[in-house]
Amino acid sequence: MLEVTGLSVSYGAVRALQGVSLSLGDHGVTTVLGANGAGKTTLLRTISGLLRPDAGSVRCDGADLTTVSVEDIARLGIIQVPEGGGVIKEMTVEDNLRLGHLWRRDAADMRRALAEVNEIFPALHPRRYQLALSLSGGERQMLAIGRALMARPRWLLLDEPSLGLAPRLVTEIMKLVRRLSTERNLAVLLVEQNARIALSIADDAVLLSSGQVVSSGPASSMTEDESVWHAYLGY
Repeated sequence: MLEVTGLSVSYGAVRALQGVSLSLGDHGVTTVLGANGAGKTTLLRTISGLLRPDAGSVRCDGADLTTVSVEDIARLGIIQVPEGGGVIKEMTVEDNLRLGHLWRRDAADMRRALAEVNEIFPALHPRRYQLALSLSGGERQMLAIGRALMARPRWLLLDEPSLGLAPRLVTEIMKLVRRLSTERNLAVLLVEQNARIALSIADDAVLLSSGQVVSSGPASSMTEDESVWHAYLGY
């Protein structure tokens, strides 16, 4: 279980999160929705250790992660794909993938992980010796997710994976997220501006407004709540 309890985070005098709580099990997709500036990215960055909270806690299987290093949080299986993917464009596709597994120090498992990622993303294999900068936007997003999978995550944190992609590619990426959760028994925390498509693949949803949780529950019920769409998402 990955549990966020009463999380509050500030940037100087600006409070970005206020008393946010949510929990993730060992599988399924939970989407975090909200307008720009609602605190969605701050939430992911705090869970992964890139930001430290003013109050509250993040717990993994009961252990408090508040003072744990980013590297050790990753070793626990909490892996974030940042907005824009964060691939290293000057490195080859395969070297980017290997980077995701580097800390595990298991050559045999790295080969298995590479084979699995190439099976999930067959478009990457023929380009394995190309620099990442030569890839399309959709391929870079696939590479970013593939690199995260190389780390054998238990919880995958995805920040705006559809950003800048054509509608067809957005649909493909979202179907992939759903499939990964189902087939790899993976828990996904998905931050996504495209609320309708995120809700269509999610099991649960959390709605943030001004850094606070204003609604949470099954994604299907939030889809049907017109007051939520009008009040917080501008639809």
